Amino acid sequence: MPADEDYHFSLEFEVRDYECDLQGIVNNAVYQNYLEHTRHRFLKTIGIDFAEFTRRNIHLVVTRAELDYKHPLKSGERFRVSLNLERHSRLRFVFVQNIHRQPDNKLIVKARFIATALNERGKPFLPPVLERALNGV
Repeated sequence: MPADEDYHFSLEFEVRDYECDLQGIVNNAVYQNYLEHTRHRFLKTIGIDFAEFTRRNIHLVVTRAELDYKHPLKSGERFRVSLNLERHSRLRFVFVQNIHRQPDNKLIVKARFIATALNERGKPFLPPVLERALNGV
């Protein structure tokens, strides 16, 4: 399994009771919340604030989501969501994300989110702060 230093960013969480379905495992849609929260926290660390971007008519959007569910999480289990940011094309970038249960580091979810930024005219572009982040990885 990859070590923490193999990722650009990671966060730890604990499964809350209300995130589980009748089977006693985390509902599949909840994993997207964990992944999105981690992406947003990462973006803040590189100087991207969603509220500020929106005020400037810059919108970061996901254009494709791929999730592979490998093993379920249960209430009370701790886990880590990690990500790497990669360039996908000239105007698109990808968040490669994994969820690992702690402390055994068992792979729970593998995910890829392809995204871009849209300017005030709705056209794809990369803001300079995102371009710098992509060039730095």
